[in-house]
Amino acid sequence: MTVSRPLPRAMLIDMDDTILSAYGRPEIAWNTIANEFAEELAPLPPPQVATAVLAFARQFWSTAEPIWRMKLGEARRLTVRGGFAALAANGHRALPDDLADRIADRFTTYREEAIFVFPGAHDAIDAFRARGIKLALVTNGAADMQRAKVERFELTHRFDHIQIEGEHGFGKPEERAYLHAMEALGVSARDTWMIGDNLEWEVVTPQRLGIYSIWIDVHGDGLPEGSTVRPDHIIRSLTELVPGRP
Repeated sequence: MTVSRPLPRAMLIDMDDTILSAYGRPEIAWNTIANEFAEELAPLPPPQVATAVLAFARQFWSTAEPIWRMKLGEARRLTVRGGFAALAANGHRALPDDLADRIADRFTTYREEAIFVFPGAHDAIDAFRARGIKLALVTNGAADMQRAKVERFELTHRFDHIQIEGEHGFGKPEERAYLHAMEALGVSARDTWMIGDNLEWEVVTPQRLGIYSIWIDVHGDGLPEGSTVRPDHIIRSLTELVPGRP
C-alpha cells in the first residue's frame, strides 16, 4: 500500500532484507545445507538436524551480545554445535564438532552466494535521490562483510551517508546509531523516515526518537502473533514509497 503522507527530507534505510535479500527464511537455508550433508548426518534425517540447529540459533540470537554480529562465522559454528548437542541430549548419536564447523561454514558461504537485490530496490532508491531526499544506509554487522556487500551491489553512490556498525563502533538499536545518521544528513527526527525489516531496530527505537518508522515485510507474513509493536506504515517493497507508483 502506497504511503499517503508527503515524502520526508531524509530516509534512513536498512540494507539486509530491505534492499538485499540476505538472511530471511533461515529455515530454508538450514534445510538446504543439511541435505547437502545427509550422508554424514545419517541416520538422522536432515530436516530433524536443521530444526534442531535453527531452534538453537534462534535462542542464541535472542540474547546474544552485539559483539557476535562482528563474529558471524564463529557464532554460526556455535549454533550448529549447540543444535548437535541438543540432539545428543535427546538420545541421538553424537555428531562431531568438525562436522558442525563444516556445516556452519558452508551455511555462511551459501548465504553470501544467495544474496541478491530485491526487484525495484535500486530504482526506488534512485527515485528518492532524484527527488532530493537525503539518504543514509544504516546497517549492522562486521565492517568487511557489510562493506563488501555495499560495493558488490552498487550502493555506495546511491547514499549520502553509509553507516556500518563495524566501522563506527555502534549500531542499531542504540539511539546514537540513528542520531549519528541524522546528524550526518543534517536533519531532525521529524524530517526523517526509518525503513527496515527488524521491528526493534527499525520501529521501536526510531519511534521513541520521533522518527516515522516503516516496517518492510517482504514475505507478507504480517506482524508476529502477539506483537505489541505498531509500525507507522507497513510495506513489502521500497517501490511502494515512490510517488506515482501504480
